[in-house]
Order: sequence, then C-alpha cells, then structure tokens
Amino acid sequence: MEFDDVAVPGGHLRIARFGAGPRLIIAAHGITASLMAWRTVADALPPGWSLIAPDLRGRGHSADVSGPYGLPRHAEDLELIARHVGADETSVLTGHSMGAYIAALHGAKRRYARVVLVDGGLPLPFPPGADPDAVLEATLGPALARLSQTYPSVDAYLDFFRAHPAFVGHWTPDVEEYVRYDADGEGLGGAVRSRAREEAVRQDGRWLRVETEAIGAALEEIKSPLSLLRAPRGLLNEEVGLLPGDVTATWLARLPEMRHELIEDCNHYTIVFEQRCAAVVAGHLTAG
Repeated sequence: MEFDDVAVPGGHLRIARFGAGPRLIIAAHGITASLMAWRTVADALPPGWSLIAPDLRGRGHSADVSGPYGLPRHAEDLELIARHVGADETSVLTGHSMGAYIAALHGAKRRYARVVLVDGGLPLPFPPGADPDAVLEATLGPALARLSQTYPSVDAYLDFFRAHPAFVGHWTPDVEEYVRYDADGEGLGGAVRSRAREEAVRQDGRWLRVETEAIGAALEEIKSPLSLLRAPRGLLNEEVGLLPGDVTATWLARLPEMRHELIEDCNHYTIVFEQRCAAVVAGHLTAG
C-alpha cells in the first residue's frame, strides 16, 4: 500500500494505492468510513489490478479538508483523483454505502469500463415532511453516535467496534486495522476519537436522503455498464438490508441493463470486510 496526496479545493486528500497492476479501480468509502474500508477487497484482486481509494474530505487523513461537503463535491473530488492517477475508459469505478451514491454522481459524467455499486447508490424513500436529521439518526445509529464521543484509549475504541452488531462474530485483522486507522488521539492525552468530522457526515447525510431526484437522474445518465451488489442484512446486522427488495425491484425495472447480485450471508459492513463477500465484490470489479 502506498499513500499519496491529491490537491482539491480546500486542501489535499489522502489516497492509497493497493496493488501495483496497470488496471485501475477508483473506490469511494462510506459515510463515516475511510480508505481502509477497501483493504479486504483490494487483497482479493487478481494480478494486474490496483485499487485507488481516497479518504473523502472530512474523513480519515483528509479530515482537515474544508467544506462545503455534500455528495456532488465528493464526486468532483473523484474526478480530480481520476485525473491524478490517470484513470481512463479501461478503469473501473466503485463505491460502498454512501460511496456508491458518490460513484453514481461521478459515473454519470465520466466513462468507465464498469461502475459497481456496493450496497448503496439507489435513492431511498424519504417520508414527506420528515426531519432529515431525525431520519439520519434513525438510519446510522451507533455510526453517528461515535463521532461525538471520546474514548479513553485505542483499545476502548476497538471494544466499541467489537460490540457493534455487524462485527460480532465477524472480527478480522482488516477490521482492526480499519478501526486503528480511524482513531485520532491528537491533543487528547492518550484518549481517542474518530477522525470523521460530524459536520461532514451530517451534511452529506442530509444531501443523500433529500436529493433523491438528483441521485435517480445520475443513475439514468450512467453510460458505463452498471452493476449493483447488495447485502441481505443491514447496518446493525438486521434482517432488512440498506436497500430493501422493493426499492431494488423498482430500480431494476427502471434500469433493465443493470446487473444485480444479492451476496448471501453478508451484512452492510461484511460485504467489504469479510473475505468471502469481498472476493465476490472483487470478482465483479475485475470481470471481463
């Protein structure tokens, strides 16, 4: 893994390159995540491929890159990253969770060999008159709560994640590395907190839930071959996934050329963190 920095409005984004192959995959992570969310998928890639993953602005080691945030800004950042690494029409674009929505917006404006949405990317119904912040709280749960908390040590932060319903029984060295990477102890005297900025997460979450028409329009504008990979279980390992069957069916009808696979026995996180699930994702990224 090699790190680099890419100049964007407001600062520099950290990016990582996993692998040394000439074929490139640009990969965007989820709303409170970091580039380390892609390590397991990257390790499953065949020879000849490299995966380029940024810390999105407001997250990871790009936490100090200023706003405004919002998914269109992240999509613009992906364009700058694609230029920086020399992505072309043989490259692949993917995103997990919120990153899938960013990939949809970016993929509507640049041609790729394929665009692969991983448990995200489809507009989610927004109740009329609902408070976007209340909907965000209900959706993200512990992922949002941890951003305002301080933990006495890195071990305590690891324990928080070990108790997360999505990771109980699914803890791996890659998950531990992901959590350690997110732990920021600067100026806290041994305590740590998440590197993800709560302001960035809330601003992006509001945009994602409210701007459903913009997301739908972007999906319909994508000219590259498009795939959707879903986890049957949700963010808290609940039985209903982030993308319910009825929402998926609606968009499969609207986008009849979109390929679709439900990866069995995965939840919203293990679809990229568990080796078996990540291998299926890697297979879709490099197919053909």
